[in-house]
Amino acid sequence: MPTIFTRIIDGELPGRFVWRDDHCVAFLSINPLQPGHTLVVPILEVDHWIDLPPAVNERLMHVSHLIGRAQQQAFQPERIGLIIAGFEVPHAHVHVLPIQGMGDFDFRNAAATVDGDVQDGIAATLRSTLRAHGHDEFVVD
Repeated sequence: MPTIFTRIIDGELPGRFVWRDDHCVAFLSINPLQPGHTLVVPILEVDHWIDLPPAVNERLMHVSHLIGRAQQQAFQPERIGLIIAGFEVPHAHVHVLPIQGMGDFDFRNAAATVDGDVQDGIAATLRSTLRAHGHDEFVVD
């Protein structure tokens, strides 16, 4: 049975995508820890990130880096944080999020609900920033 991420990637479930290439996608978290919290997910459905083929893992980290740079410019946080936990969904993924401090990593503080219009605006801002960085071919609306 496909994971929830595979269903989002395949368009069966909605997602606010900001990136898509042949190896991975990036979309906003539905339970963000901070505004702009983005998940970078390989298209290949693999449970544990250490089991990813090296080329896919490299691409996942590269795209996470690009998303993080866009978040830094767009939202001006103290830092950009990364989390690879893997307990929520059995499909490897990287949480890339603007943070102000270590407390921003606490999943107990994840938003239970989000305003769709606010999320649409955040996604548009990230897309625009990624385009400004020269990544037009991978940015998706």
